[in-house]
Amino acid sequence: MSLDFQQVREQIKALGENLTQQSQGLRERRLKAETLLAEKAIAYDWLRQRVQKVVHFYDPNLRCALPRQEDPEPLDARFPLPPAPERATILAADGSQISPDRHSEVNYCLINVGAIQMSLGNAETPKVTVSSKLIFGEDLITPSGVRTEQQLALERDIYERSQLVALAETAPAPIASFTDGPMELWGAMDGAQGDSYQVSLARYQEVLERLRQLHVAAAGYVDKSAANLVVRLLEVADAPEERLAELKHEMPLLGVTDRHLFSKILRPGERSAVFAIQSRSALQYRPEFKIHFFYLNVGSDGRPWLARVEIPAWVAMDAALLDLLHAALVQQARILGAGAYPYILHRAHEAAVVTFEEKDQVTQMIIRELRSRGVEVDEVSHKQALKNQPGRASFHLRPK
Repeated sequence: MSLDFQQVREQIKALGENLTQQSQGLRERRLKAETLLAEKAIAYDWLRQRVQKVVHFYDPNLRCALPRQEDPEPLDARFPLPPAPERATILAADGSQISPDRHSEVNYCLINVGAIQMSLGNAETPKVTVSSKLIFGEDLITPSGVRTEQQLALERDIYERSQLVALAETAPAPIASFTDGPMELWGAMDGAQGDSYQVSLARYQEVLERLRQLHVAAAGYVDKSAANLVVRLLEVADAPEERLAELKHEMPLLGVTDRHLFSKILRPGERSAVFAIQSRSALQYRPEFKIHFFYLNVGSDGRPWLARVEIPAWVAMDAALLDLLHAALVQQARILGAGAYPYILHRAHEAAVVTFEEKDQVTQMIIRELRSRGVEVDEVSHKQALKNQPGRASFHLRPK
């Protein structure tokens, strides 16, 4: 036995008792957030000034929502499902990765991206493409050392959207494209890996620029978001002047999420207002690429389900692209019935998954190639050899 269930059972019981005591406080904080959202719904300029004051004087790392600069929408607004386009192309890409493993006989990385192209308005069979990129030898080394899993994830994100560009080049307009997860590129902006992040960001913005030139409604889809970007904005709005400096260390609406907030507002098929994002990383993006977001209820009556949809500024400010994205996502999410998740993203994920068995096959292919050319191959570590016992299940090598 590897798990002490008695200890776990006792901890679960204590957890339940604590949550029961805390639930009343959470209900009160949720009600306060709902009230603040309505009260500050159109205080666009005041909210921006308030946030900038906190950023300038107290917390340059503040991360929260902002009313968008041009044509702001009320914070508590709801927008109905627009008509589905008669014809449109929708694209999706998802990726998996094999990260460097010093315990293996050979150390390498692999990025595997599945991309799907579908046509709305006709019965064409979806087009599926899979692109695999092997990284080996000197290509594993970066100025900060051996390529890390985080650096590989940055490259995977760029590779996913590069595949979307390749499809969009020849796809009939209008075009909407989706990836799973945020559009904002994550990584260390400072320190030893800062240079690598800046290189990745420059490449990423080149890809975004091509999508913009092709007039693609690009988006990142975040399922079951736990973000509190709008809630954090409300905390800034509600804090007394003398407490603004303390907000860096306080969360007056602790436990309240944006998803809860907008689940009280959005009916099936409706989207929220479009928000900009206040963050340090936002300063790194060109104006047309700055990340915005909205919440979307892709569920049905009695089964609401909210997703956060991230979009670049060029989509946020184009009503036609925004409507195309809105309509396409709801249509795709309804294909799978109760499992309200975009069908095309699900298909892309299936195409991208790499199993343990496939990883082992790639490893053995590399080993055979090296040995056939007289290149010495290292041994697997003893630690890994013990883990490689029979009975392992396949798994998704790319965390999301």
